[in-house]
Amino acid sequence: MNNIHIPPVVKNLLIINILFFLATLYFDTKGIRLGFSLGAFYFDSPLARPWQPITYMFMHGGWAHIFFNMFALYSFGTLLETRWGAKKFLIFYLITGLGALALQLGVQAFETYQLTGAVVNPGAVSVDFATSMVEANIKGLNNQQLSKLIDIYTTPMVGASGAIFGLLVAFGMLYPNAELMIMFIPVPVKAKYIIPFYILVELFLGVGQFEGDSVAHYAHLGGALIGFILVKIWKDKNTNFYTYYE
Repeated sequence: MNNIHIPPVVKNLLIINILFFLATLYFDTKGIRLGFSLGAFYFDSPLARPWQPITYMFMHGGWAHIFFNMFALYSFGTLLETRWGAKKFLIFYLITGLGALALQLGVQAFETYQLTGAVVNPGAVSVDFATSMVEANIKGLNNQQLSKLIDIYTTPMVGASGAIFGLLVAFGMLYPNAELMIMFIPVPVKAKYIIPFYILVELFLGVGQFEGDSVAHYAHLGGALIGFILVKIWKDKNTNFYTYYE
C-alpha cells in the first residue's frame, strides 16, 4: 500500500465523487433528491440549472455506477495525469465531461424535434415538485411518444462516465499495445482492440434504444469523441507528444 501513488487531480476527483455520492445517500433518507438539483437536465426542462453541466459529473446513480467509474478513473487517470501533468489532465477531464453532455443534449433535442417539430417549448410540460407528478398536454402524441418526451424533460443525467470514456480513448491512443484484463474474458486483450469494440457496443446500444435501458450511451460516445479530438490536437501541436505513444 505504501507504493500506491495517486496524483493530485485524480485523488481530488475521487474524493469529490465519493463525497457527492455519500451526500446523495444521506439526503435520500431525508426525502431530498440531490440528483434533481445537481444532475443535468435537458436545456428546455423546467428543472435545468446553470451549474448542472459541471455538477452532473460528480453524481452517481448507485454503488456499481460509482465503483466502476472510480476504478477506471484511478486505473487510467493515474497514468494519464502522470504523463500530462495536473493542469492538462484536469482540462481534458472537464472538457470530455462537457462534450459528453453536449452530445446527449443534442440527441435529446433531435428526438424532441422528431416528436413535436420543435426543440423547445413543445407543449405544456410541467413538473409538480410537491407530488413529483408529471402533467403533459401535447396533441398528436401516443402514449409511447408522450412517455419518451416526459423522460427527456424530467430525467436527469448523472455520472462521470462521459469523462471516463474520454480517458479510455486517450489511453487506447497513447498505449495501443497495453494488455488489459477484461471481466469475463480469461486472457488479456490489447487496448487497441477492446476499446474500439467497447465504443461500437455503446453506439449499437445508443442507436438501438432498447426498452428498459436507462444508460446515456450518447454521453459515453460524446466523451469518447472529444477525448479522441483532444489527443489528436495535442499530438499535432506538441512534437514531443509522439514520444508518449507506445
